[in-house]
Formats: sequence, structure tokens, C-alpha cells
Amino acid sequence: MSQLDLSIEAGVSARHLSFVETGRSRPSPELILRLAEQLEMPLAERNTMLLAGGYAPAYPSHELSDPELAPVRSAVRQILDGHCPYPAVLVDQHWHLVDANPAVALFTAGAPPHLVTPPINVLRLSLHPDGMAPRILNLPEWRAHLLNRLRQQAATTNDPVLYDLHEELRGYPGDDAHAAPISDALSRVVIPLRYRHNDQALSFVSTTTLFGTPLDVTVSGLAIEAFFPADPATTETLHTLATPGARPSPR
Repeated sequence: MSQLDLSIEAGVSARHLSFVETGRSRPSPELILRLAEQLEMPLAERNTMLLAGGYAPAYPSHELSDPELAPVRSAVRQILDGHCPYPAVLVDQHWHLVDANPAVALFTAGAPPHLVTPPINVLRLSLHPDGMAPRILNLPEWRAHLLNRLRQQAATTNDPVLYDLHEELRGYPGDDAHAAPISDALSRVVIPLRYRHNDQALSFVSTTTLFGTPLDVTVSGLAIEAFFPADPATTETLHTLATPGARPSPR
């Protein structure tokens, strides 16, 4: 983004922006926040910019357990519980598992302790050869999707933790260039997760939910990843697994 483009988007003269960049002018806190908004910087980085300019941080950072975030916890709990019997997780900005509904046990079952002992990283659990990876039927396709998403997130936030995680996950096996992706009508619309449970192939589509107007650093980094069944057989299986004593209908 050129200096001129940024000045136009932020509604400030290019001359003044140039003076700010070279240190000839001291920006006001309002200008710093306006520039950070146009650059789509994370809230934590906006606080860092304010501190560098000699101003107090504008955005608080609470623990999720703090009383101030009680409405956030309530909203998340309603979404996670309401999504049962389909899996849903709450993750932070580094993809650490913060909360989940019981249906996520479908993905974590059989994983070794080093992958499911807190802090649990859901991307590591997904792509590690001891985790979900051996049961993902379209692993090359799903792996490429996750790595691309993580790379874009790291580039946007310039977060070294995300860059390190991306390098770690790239080193895992599973990027088989010769493996043909599963191609059907669904795969031409979204990238599904094809997952083997016992002897059955399950198919999921996923959505990401973010808080629309976060003003807290912690809240801005939260995301709910929810998985929906992509076919009637998966729907039936998930409902059956959630019903004690029920057996899948014969096929």
C-alpha cells in the first residue's frame, strides 16, 4: 500500500503522513488509530503503536474468566451447546483450544496425550501424524487449505508464533502431490473435511464465527470453528453417536 493510498483511505494529507513517517510530525492518538484501522492491524498491535507514540493503550485485554467478559462467555456457550451433536470449538489467535462441545470427542478420540494435553493446538492435532491426519481421507487437500489459511493469518498479523506454527506444520508428512483430491459436487463449492470414523466416511463443511465489533484484545482473537454434516449419512451418524445406547441403522 503506497503512502498516497494510505493517506487517501485515512483522510489525511500525504504531506502530513510523510512528516509522521519521517519523524518531523508527531501523530495524535486519533491519527495512529485511524492509520491502524486502515491497515487492519490487530488490536494488540494498535496498542503497541500507541505506546510507541507516547500514548496509553486504547484497548483492554481481559482473561476470558474475568467478570467483564461474562456476556462473551455466555454467547460462546450458547453457540457451542446449540451446535450439538455437531462438533464446534472455540480457539484463540494462536489456534489453542479454549473451549469445545462434547461432539469434538469424535476428532480427539485416540489421540496421544502430547496432542490433547493443554494447551491443545487444534491445527497441530489436525495435521500431526499421531493425531487426526491418518483418518482424514482428503488429507492433501485439507492440509493445503489449513496451511494456506495459517500463512495468510501470519502475514496479516505478522505474529511470530503463527509463522513458527506454520513452519512446524509444513514439516509434517501428508503433502502427497500425487494424491488426487476427492472430486464431487460439494468439492466444487467448498473444501470439505472427509473423515473416517470406524469404517464409515463422514463429510463436513466448516464455518468460522468471529465477534463483529471487538474492543478487547482477547475477544478480538477468538473464533468459533463449527462443523456441519455435508450429507444425510453424516447427519445420522452424529445424531446416533449423541444418543446413548443407539446403534447406527444398517446400510
